Amino acid sequence: MANDTRKRILEACSICIARDGVRGMRVQDVCKQAGISTGLVYYHFTDRDGLLAATLEYVNMDSVAQREEPAAGGSEPYELLRELLLAEIQDDESVRAKSIVWNEIKAIAVFEPPLAEHLAASTSAWQSHVAKLVSGHTGAGIEQCQEAALLLTSLVEGLSSRWLSNQLDTAAARAALERGLESVLPAKG
Repeated sequence: MANDTRKRILEACSICIARDGVRGMRVQDVCKQAGISTGLVYYHFTDRDGLLAATLEYVNMDSVAQREEPAAGGSEPYELLRELLLAEIQDDESVRAKSIVWNEIKAIAVFEPPLAEHLAASTSAWQSHVAKLVSGHTGAGIEQCQEAALLLTSLVEGLSSRWLSNQLDTAAARAALERGLESVLPAKG
């Protein structure tokens, strides 16, 4: 029951951030969206910063979990990596909303050091996941694959920001991402 409530609060917070931005997100709006009392938010997250940090982790873990499913199908590491990266930019409202949450929190973290720490941890987890896929493709050790993972995750973040601000449409952002992946890590064969 407590985990269901926590998840409902995190989902409501991500909806509110995607709709109103981090600065426009109010705990009362999250409570209304989740259909719960304000006390429950503070019980689960202590304060607004705790709620934002948990929402960042929730969005990050939810995105990774959704991308893990194809791995069971026995796909090659390069194809899994390609799918993982391209899944960040697509014409799907839920993907767009999660991208907005990530970019909003990334922007506000510049001014809020505790949130920056959480952002760094989430970014590191994502980059490590990408490095494992790069390692599976190249056969090199994970440490050797960190630079490629840094370049690829940075490329996704930059293109995502341009996509969200309508500087690039979805097709152009995805095409640029595919070209970038091929430049950083050519497909075998």
